[in-house]
Amino acid sequence: MTMPLEREASAARSALPSWSGKTVSQRLQFIRRLREQLICQRERLWQAAYDDVQRSPQEVLASELLPIASALKFLERHARRILAPRKVSLWDRPLWLWGCRDVVHRRPWGVVGIIGTWNYPLFLNIVPIAQALTAGNSVLWKPSEQAPRCAQAIGQVFQQAGLDRDVLQILPATREAGPQLAEADIDYLLFTGSEAVGRRLASRLGERLIPSTLELSGCDPMWVLADADIALAVQAAWFGMTFNRGQTCIAVRRILVQRSIAEAFHTALQSWLARVKRSSPLALQTPAQEEQFHRLLADAVEKGATPLFVPSSEAAPGCRPTFLWNTPAEAAVMREPCFAPLAAIAVFDTVEQALALTRQCPSALAASIFTKDMALAQHLAAQLPAGYVTVNDVLAPTAHPATPFGGRGASGWGVTQGPEGLLSLTVPQVVSVRRGRFRPHYEEAVLPLSSSTHQILEGMLRCGYSRSWRERWRGLRQLLRGLFRR
Repeated sequence: MTMPLEREASAARSALPSWSGKTVSQRLQFIRRLREQLICQRERLWQAAYDDVQRSPQEVLASELLPIASALKFLERHARRILAPRKVSLWDRPLWLWGCRDVVHRRPWGVVGIIGTWNYPLFLNIVPIAQALTAGNSVLWKPSEQAPRCAQAIGQVFQQAGLDRDVLQILPATREAGPQLAEADIDYLLFTGSEAVGRRLASRLGERLIPSTLELSGCDPMWVLADADIALAVQAAWFGMTFNRGQTCIAVRRILVQRSIAEAFHTALQSWLARVKRSSPLALQTPAQEEQFHRLLADAVEKGATPLFVPSSEAAPGCRPTFLWNTPAEAAVMREPCFAPLAAIAVFDTVEQALALTRQCPSALAASIFTKDMALAQHLAAQLPAGYVTVNDVLAPTAHPATPFGGRGASGWGVTQGPEGLLSLTVPQVVSVRRGRFRPHYEEAVLPLSSSTHQILEGMLRCGYSRSWRERWRGLRQLLRGLFRR
């Protein structure tokens, strides 16, 4: 039976031995050239992002090109150490494995499939591709159908950096190519996208026993505690809700404000909305996003929430950035991820109440806490179901190249970025070399009732694992007697 994308997968697999056979240092020479090309072709890249998803050059520089360059620089500095073989200490070797020398190697999975996304069409594609290549994999990349110009520009950057075309196969930017990739001859899949699509991919990949990283939807909470800097929290809420027109998986979606400062927060928020300059409705990438925005807004208002937005006389199409004050827990917006400039605000009395509100949502991607009490922030972070917790900031820290990024629950599994993201694109392999002729387990197979074998094994158990030194000494003598008898 013919598999989908057979020609592309075959070319990627044929190119794999040559690419994975290079040393990490040799692969990093390409990463260095890639970083240089990223800078040389920056204008083409930001123009492609504007043409595809209407992102301004400033936004692309701040949230895509700078983080990409940082991620590539991180690989250049640290990938050799992260991927280096690890010799297992002899102090950790059990007595019954006397003579063994063990080394843990990080081997590439092989052919890695990457299904890209469109909301950050450069950063969320280039970084995982670069990590997969650094780890020694060849790649089948399916760009988003919403960002075909970015796919073209990215392909040219990789080509001009000197990468063999077969090592990175760029698939058609069509909706059909994603499911086809899940059926293709791949060894690992990395997907960034919606929870609904992620569930379907996980089901099929599970049937095929193909491992994966799934970075899915978020419905992230922002905690504003009684001692928070209210002005800073209000600015963060606006930025976290509206950046990239709300089309961010870690956008601020639920704002939990402690009751003692709720009135002050409400006043500060209204004051901010009255003077903010970005008052026009925001056009979203797909009609489905706008439909969801209006559905969640209507549902919350019907259940008692009060909408707060920037005053405007414009009747332009799109979605007006909206906060929903006093949103009840049963409103859909409190648990359903959306990709639009909409955020629910709920007031809480106790930390336990806020934790219950947070946990009612199955998504667990990121969270933020605004407080001056760092000890309390650390205590709360340990209880929050989130892959990334920021304190007194939102969004920006998650692009740190040395930290992993990923979620839990309905937000998926696995991580990208950082050492953990690089290691996830490899599989550990242990090579154990044994010297000498000491093999007591062989004797047990041939002479299962041998008294000397019994003495040796029991002596090892007592000598290696007893609590008292006296019992350990007795175990050593028993072991030596068994060896002498043999």
